[in-house]
Amino acid sequence: MPEEHDLVIIGGGVGGLVTASVAGQLGLDVVLIEREPALGGDCLHYGCVPSKTLIRSAGVAHTVRRAGDFGIDTSPGASDLGAVMDRVKAVIARIQHHDDPDRFRGYGVDVRFGEAAFQDAHTVTIKGERIRGRRFVIATGSRPAVPPIPGMESVPYLTNETIFSERQLPARLAVVGGGPIGTELAQAFARLGSRVTLIEAGPRLLPKDDPVLTAQLQEHLLGEGVEVRVNTRVASAETAGDAAVLELDYDTACEARTFDRVLIATGRVANTASINPQAAGLTLDRDGTLEVDNRLRTSQRHIYAVGDCAGPYPFTHMAEYQAGIVISNAIFRLPRKANYAVVPWVTYTDPELAQVGMTTTAADAAGLDYELATFPLADVDRAIAEGETTGELRLLIHHGRIIGASLLAPHAGEIIHELALAITERVPLRRLAGMIHAYPTLAQIGKRAAGGYYAPQLFSARTRRLVKWINRLLP
Repeated sequence: MPEEHDLVIIGGGVGGLVTASVAGQLGLDVVLIEREPALGGDCLHYGCVPSKTLIRSAGVAHTVRRAGDFGIDTSPGASDLGAVMDRVKAVIARIQHHDDPDRFRGYGVDVRFGEAAFQDAHTVTIKGERIRGRRFVIATGSRPAVPPIPGMESVPYLTNETIFSERQLPARLAVVGGGPIGTELAQAFARLGSRVTLIEAGPRLLPKDDPVLTAQLQEHLLGEGVEVRVNTRVASAETAGDAAVLELDYDTACEARTFDRVLIATGRVANTASINPQAAGLTLDRDGTLEVDNRLRTSQRHIYAVGDCAGPYPFTHMAEYQAGIVISNAIFRLPRKANYAVVPWVTYTDPELAQVGMTTTAADAAGLDYELATFPLADVDRAIAEGETTGELRLLIHHGRIIGASLLAPHAGEIIHELALAITERVPLRRLAGMIHAYPTLAQIGKRAAGGYYAPQLFSARTRRLVKWINRLLP
């Protein structure tokens, strides 16, 4: 019988790496198994890192084209997608250094590469070898979901796992899916010079975000030349030489459109089938994720799951947070429950769209009596100076405290954390209104929105009478 290890971790993405580094440095006997040839997971190789690097290059190209708006005379050349992708690979390589297997081996972690599959609830096999563990952490992530579009299998479509290997900028790019990945990459490729058509089956882009702000973002994308087609379904696909023909079904009409490349960005599906969960007695939810409790234990209490394969949010920062929950429960044996009440997320378009806490949809579904405090970015002095005035802050106020915040603005992903802290710590809105913010900054929008919320009360007829009374009585 093989030796039993303290902890076996399946998956070398953020969730698995955080858990492995802590467990190894605490002296546990840890085995980390990764099926890909390098550690780092989807975020490093196909997701967050390459996409944000590409978005940055696209932003530079866009700024150069707008140089005249800032009084600068320049003539931009054509974008070299190959050079851009070289920079993407260089950034990945630089960050990959932090995920070097030898670094984790230095922590005492036995790092192995290969496909792991459960043989029973305490044993996995990898390359024919059996590995037993007292406890397991499954952190196998997710992969692109490809919708069952007739003929799509014959089209050499791209996903987030393959698009960063492209070397030639497509003249005509179809992006199927108006979620975060599709919206971000649609704008990026349009800024690099592609004619982009963004196709969304639903009535609007980014359906989990505030509809007022997604409408503003959609108008902004249209202004940059992205063709946005909502309520549009791809009925079929076929090849036409090196191109692809998509049959677009919208309203009561159909239209055949030809594209040089097709990017599928219609969501993610959990990587759970390959680990043979049935052999371990694990229960899957309807979406294929592993069923876990609020301590991230699966139906087998000694097996935990984190990240995309467990849900409920497919974010790298969620996997990192969940790893902390597992470390507390599985390593320190301290019962700690996951709390998803205040989870920030960001769509990295330009401007960025950030959300934390409750949306208006969630607040309405909960039957909460709330008020809205809003402030347009166009009235923020720094935004005017930057020439970036598309956007707005929308705060949900319940009993004088923020319960949700939606922000469309440059660097919204940086600004949203002040509001996340306010929600988490139940900071009264008046404290935000009275807090000193540096001028001129985009972050002032929070103070302005809070101040605007109190303005009607401050300048009411009752307050004016009180002020007059005070000034007559007191010297």
